[in-house]
Amino acid sequence: MGDAKMLHKMSSAPGFIAALDQSGGSTPGALRAYGVMETDYQGDEEMFRLMHAMRVRIMSAPSFTGDKVIGAILFERTMDGDVNGEPVPSYLWQKRGVVPFLKIDKGLNAEENGVQTMKPMPELDALLIRGREKGIFGTKMRSVIANADKAGIAAVVKQQFEVARQIIGQGLMPIIEPEVSIKSPTKQEAEAILRDEIAAHLDKLPSSETVMLKLTIPTVADFYAPFIGHKSVVRVVALSGGYSTADACQKLKHNPGMIASFSRGLTESLRVTMTDAEFNAAVAGTIDQIYDASVNKVAAGCAA
Repeated sequence: MGDAKMLHKMSSAPGFIAALDQSGGSTPGALRAYGVMETDYQGDEEMFRLMHAMRVRIMSAPSFTGDKVIGAILFERTMDGDVNGEPVPSYLWQKRGVVPFLKIDKGLNAEENGVQTMKPMPELDALLIRGREKGIFGTKMRSVIANADKAGIAAVVKQQFEVARQIIGQGLMPIIEPEVSIKSPTKQEAEAILRDEIAAHLDKLPSSETVMLKLTIPTVADFYAPFIGHKSVVRVVALSGGYSTADACQKLKHNPGMIASFSRGLTESLRVTMTDAEFNAAVAGTIDQIYDASVNKVAAGCAA
């Protein structure tokens, strides 16, 4: 599946995955956090242009290399864009040593049974083919779990694995992301149901098919240990889920084998008004912080 060098990097290299995949719905908030207000642009095209400029600034920062950032998840428009005249996927891999992934979901359905499944993706095969031709290694797709409803969680996981097999069929590596909301009043109970559902589907995968898992940092430390080293799992990565960078990193340190795939946690210290020197220093500091949490774990029994 895919590029053997990319697969080797994703399965064994130390580091983390940068999530640079804010889409239309989340872009205004991401820009506000960066210091760009809605009054600073008119219309979606200008909004996405400013968002792309922010992402280019991050991707071209001196510290944004495969030494610590082993992968990057891209929004479709970012995949189709360029960095200094070079297509983003090839720039990331050829110039930075960073494995490119593509966000493929089209948003979420309304909540039902305590969860939000993914909206239909009728043009998915065409997108997967286009991504593969551009040098994309894998994909990411997000569902959301708000409550510990067994039927709802079962539906989320079933959908995720069905789409994952479609992605595998196109020669790409799927990142399965059934996010458990950190605001859920039944987060720990939901995680227990989720773990059982994922395990059941993993055990049914043919030996030739593998996936990656992107999961909310669990309430119980090391809760997803059964997936680390599972024959069908290439890597288990953690989403920051709205936690601050410091909180997410501290919680991640208690989960051996999980590495970060942070979005908000990666960008929260960045501002549009920073000089290049200030911006690059902030990116480097955050990369070091997230890398440390991904690689250096707290010994069992230590306090959180």
